[in-house]
Amino acid sequence: MLSGQMYNPMAPPLVAERHKARALFQAFNQSPESAAAYRRRLLRQLLPNAGGDIFIEPPFYCDYGYNIHAGQQVFFNFDCVVLDVAPVYLGSRLLCAPKVQLYTATHPLEAKARYSGKEYARSIHIGEEVWLGGGVIVCPGVRIGDRSVIGAGSVVTKDIPADVFAAGNPCRVIREIEQ
Repeated sequence: MLSGQMYNPMAPPLVAERHKARALFQAFNQSPESAAAYRRRLLRQLLPNAGGDIFIEPPFYCDYGYNIHAGQQVFFNFDCVVLDVAPVYLGSRLLCAPKVQLYTATHPLEAKARYSGKEYARSIHIGEEVWLGGGVIVCPGVRIGDRSVIGAGSVVTKDIPADVFAAGNPCRVIREIEQ
């Protein structure tokens, strides 16, 4: 799975790991705002490879949690989804607006292979000081460069360089950002 090869997502160890993550994010999502210390403990269990100051507004959803590698001061607003079948690398000071979705899981294009039940995944790499606008979808295997901004509603299907504003479906570079 982590190597990008086809795998069976219904293999019992993988199902058990997803159920473990689900129990943690459900507890996080249902916890009261007044239970800040409890929420932090849940996030440390769910996201052991994230910076200690990651901030997530519930609800939040992921597949495994431990495949999410986040730098410092990462922020997820309400209703974000990270399908972390392959590693997801998030640079420091990343801002994710509501409903951002990061998908590493994918399926074969050929119908016979697709209906075998097997799938594969591609890592996502998001640089430092990136802002993903509301409803952005980042597809498997995409890299987004440092300090770039992705406009709301964009579907990022290909790599985006550093220091640009990009938007659209499919997402494309609109202009460079002077730093």
